[in-house]
Amino acid sequence: MIRISVASVPVDDQEKALDFYTQKLGFIKKADVPLGEHRWLTLVSPQEQSGVELLLEPMAFEPARLYQQSLKEAGIPWTSFAVDDLEGEYQRLTELGVAFSIAPREAGTVKIAVLDDTCGNHIQLMQPL
Repeated sequence: MIRISVASVPVDDQEKALDFYTQKLGFIKKADVPLGEHRWLTLVSPQEQSGVELLLEPMAFEPARLYQQSLKEAGIPWTSFAVDDLEGEYQRLTELGVAFSIAPREAGTVKIAVLDDTCGNHIQLMQPL
């Protein structure tokens, strides 16, 4: 059986990303291993500490940087995170100064909102209806 172990999000600054993803979004650091000028830096959800790890991947490869920039300019989220209470998270994050390009709204069988992670990405928050 194959399972997802690590998923990545590209970031332009690992330290800034670590701060945003832990202090604003509430993830916790799982691994922090020096690798030359970068780090193997992963986060997990506090509710699923043995679950899928999110790798804050440094943008050291120019074609990947272009892809990230193109997605952001088009308003396309890099990835999506599930939440139980989208309105509550939107309110909490807005009070913390997080910028949203899409406020909470229904989209079929889910409610979504899209935030700017300050590290080069739009990130979608999703709540099943």
